Amino acid sequence: MAGLKYLSGFGNEFSSEDPRCPGSLPEGQNNPQVCPYGLYAEQLSGSAFTCPRSTNKRSWLYRILPSVKHKPFKPMPCGDLTENWDEVEPDPNQLRWLPFTILKSTDKKVDFVAGLHTICGAGNSKSRNGIGIHVFTCNTSMVDKCFNNSDGDFLIVPQQGDILITTEFGKMMVEPNEICVIQQGMRFSVDVFGETRGYILEVYGAHFELPDLGPIGANGLANPGDFLCPVAWFEDRTVPSGYTIINKYQGKLFACQQDFSPFNVVAWHGNYTPYKYNLKHFMVINCVAFDHADPSIFTVLTAKSTKPGVAIADFVIFPPRWGVADHTFRPPYYHRNCMSEFMGLIKGHYEAKEEGFQPGGGSLHSIMTPHGPDGDCFQKNSTAELKPERVAEGTMAFMFESSFSMAVTKWGLETCQRLDKTYYQCWESLRSNFNPNWKPSKQ
Repeated sequence: MAGLKYLSGFGNEFSSEDPRCPGSLPEGQNNPQVCPYGLYAEQLSGSAFTCPRSTNKRSWLYRILPSVKHKPFKPMPCGDLTENWDEVEPDPNQLRWLPFTILKSTDKKVDFVAGLHTICGAGNSKSRNGIGIHVFTCNTSMVDKCFNNSDGDFLIVPQQGDILITTEFGKMMVEPNEICVIQQGMRFSVDVFGETRGYILEVYGAHFELPDLGPIGANGLANPGDFLCPVAWFEDRTVPSGYTIINKYQGKLFACQQDFSPFNVVAWHGNYTPYKYNLKHFMVINCVAFDHADPSIFTVLTAKSTKPGVAIADFVIFPPRWGVADHTFRPPYYHRNCMSEFMGLIKGHYEAKEEGFQPGGGSLHSIMTPHGPDGDCFQKNSTAELKPERVAEGTMAFMFESSFSMAVTKWGLETCQRLDKTYYQCWESLRSNFNPNWKPSKQ
């Protein structure tokens, strides 16, 4: 949407007020006896009060009516959104999905919430430790309703179609090749402009942060200044027919009614905000001598566990870059991993599997399940002339990587009918090249 403005920086102490109400932020304190313009002060806490200052997250919202003014929540159908990891038997196989079906504009109207489908996940929102991986497919905007996730953070990856996200903090337009994060407890509504599809990584009990850079130094990967959060925007709108607040709580959905828009925040300040990031700004670090660096060099955001170096979830991308390594098989190597790896494709052709892995689809390689380049990729790159080349031009693949062992839902394995049961065949052309009489070539 033309004209939208943003504040830049990751985790900054921001302040913003709608220009229609200058001076709406209190001066020198958070909670005056009477707020400017007769507003209500309300704090949104994303961390415990006593967290260290470096990890303490909270924002103060100055709103026309407080969010507490609503009718009681009542259970509502969850559709294909679930936290039940025992629906079907575990499956350790390599799994791949064809592009998830998008409802056409001529089909029944499905908005963002109704179009949420859980593919896999682990852990438990009650114990505040775990993740869920979802897709969303929708064809209509949310009207007089918003969504609130009490369980965790949503990292949203649009794949097809722009989405306009209205939050209590303001508006964000998020396009394919951008991501956004709506942190726990933030109310938001999604407008779409046609047939829309994307992926969601949900994290319970931790927030996303930038990975440590270590020997990389001060600069590289996703730079903090490229993250954007919305500026204050409000609507003072009554809804006599009822405005619906949908709350995801302990893995279930609940709904309540109120007679006014929740997007009535005139001003806010703090460091707990929604934000977005354009993946084209990622500053790639890679190998310039030999061998293939680990995919951790492509980490955009991480949600850390309590164990150093082990993530609840990492968001990793594989952007366009140069490949220059000498004496090296350049695509990803064959691998078994103590992490779970869910991959999606926003656009283009993924280098290790150019045919079967398609935009809008996905794959899951579970803990210690072997995976790697298909037969065609191995053959091509074992004989390729090693000269500098552009890799992944016009492509953006990503990975949700987690230390949790993922359970796939019944929807993911059966209901969606997009599971590619021929996936294993992409490695069947691999043959033994073993030569017991091999001798090194003379250089």
